Amino acid sequence: MKEILLMTHVMLGVLSILASLWVFVDALNASEGNLERIRLLSRFVPMVMTAGFLVAGYWYVNLYPADKAIILKGPWPFAHDFFMETKEHLVLMLLLLAAYLPIVASANLALNHDARRLTLWVSALIVLMGLLMEGEGGVISMGVRMGLLTH
Repeated sequence: MKEILLMTHVMLGVLSILASLWVFVDALNASEGNLERIRLLSRFVPMVMTAGFLVAGYWYVNLYPADKAIILKGPWPFAHDFFMETKEHLVLMLLLLAAYLPIVASANLALNHDARRLTLWVSALIVLMGLLMEGEGGVISMGVRMGLLTH
């Protein structure tokens, strides 16, 4: 069950990143023809991200303490001390950006260049922060692996 939850979390994170990237590309080429898709995807991002956050929250509260102990006793304690701690705080900003995306994307991006620019920034930040957090998750997983290999 633990692995299924963890992979579900990763899958939902990647799906959020891809949908945000799609919003970014469509916003770059905003026209009357793709406005509805931009709006739909911009509403999809916070839903998927929230689902990923809830899965991760359950995993973090109920299953991560064992992994944390392994990480902290292993050769890579920084995997928790820096990377998990950073991830715990960045997720709040990421959720706020995801919640803001459908608000800014609700404007007519084909005509409103300021709203289009803001949509580009918000979606780009979601993509970049999402990729950063995926990398942090990899380091945390490696911290568990390194801890298990040394004991």
